[in-house]
Amino acid sequence: MDKKLFSLICAISCSVIWGTSFVAQDMGMDFIGPFTFTSARMFLGFLTLIPFFFIFEFKKVKKTNLNLKIIMGYLLLLGLLLAGGNIFQQVSLLYTDVANSAIFTVLYVVIVPIIAYFLFSKNIHRSVWVAVFMCLVGGLLLSELDNLRMRYGDSLVIIGAFFWAFHIVYISKFLKIFDFPVTIATFQCLFGAIFCFMPASAFEYISLQALIMEGRELLYAGVLSSGIAFLLQVYGQQNLSPAPVAIIFSLEGVFGSIAAWFILDQYLNEFKILGIVIILSAVIFSQLAPMYDKRKYGRH
Repeated sequence: MDKKLFSLICAISCSVIWGTSFVAQDMGMDFIGPFTFTSARMFLGFLTLIPFFFIFEFKKVKKTNLNLKIIMGYLLLLGLLLAGGNIFQQVSLLYTDVANSAIFTVLYVVIVPIIAYFLFSKNIHRSVWVAVFMCLVGGLLLSELDNLRMRYGDSLVIIGAFFWAFHIVYISKFLKIFDFPVTIATFQCLFGAIFCFMPASAFEYISLQALIMEGRELLYAGVLSSGIAFLLQVYGQQNLSPAPVAIIFSLEGVFGSIAAWFILDQYLNEFKILGIVIILSAVIFSQLAPMYDKRKYGRH
């Protein structure tokens, strides 16, 4: 199979799993707290991927001459960013709807080029600023301005979107020097689980019985969303350029909103649907406009 086609399939599959996992995340906090849920799901992701690591990449990784400190540094950073993004997203579900959490999460697609501009001195296309304004308008339509609780939840998701944006940026950078997707996906889950376990042990009561009671939700969010989906993400970023991959990943917002409507009966009124359409349009526009300029004018 063509490498780009394989990565495309991986990216689409990843967005479907991510989107539908919002429902499992929302339903998985009846007996455990958000920190415990996040730590447990990422540890399950690690357990899911560790056999693949030993089968496909362990021997290859042993033969690399890269500095172990650099590799560990990147893995710790990715684990921290993964933990941050997941925690803010999980806690937000205590205060806001699944649809809002799913849609505001995909703002990372607009944030990525802004990070590239301010931290890595890369040129930023003018379309990004238009997209940011569109996202603000869409966010106002999604947020119930008279509902302080929901506005607080939406704010948490937006903070988490910055963690996801940095996560995408540093995965791309790491792949350039360490092209082992299974290894990256496996150990970022392990370190993410450890980072989340710290606040879980400090602020929440952890019980094996409670974890078992949330078993179905944890298995879906852990094995599929934290394990398989993050592996699919790395494979998706391996052979595709950032623009089309970001567009595909942003579809998780659509899948999340639809899943919440059908499974959780979280009704989307006409204003929220319009807000979703505007934000997704902004995300797609921010990625397609630079590609159009390159083809038409040869700009970089």
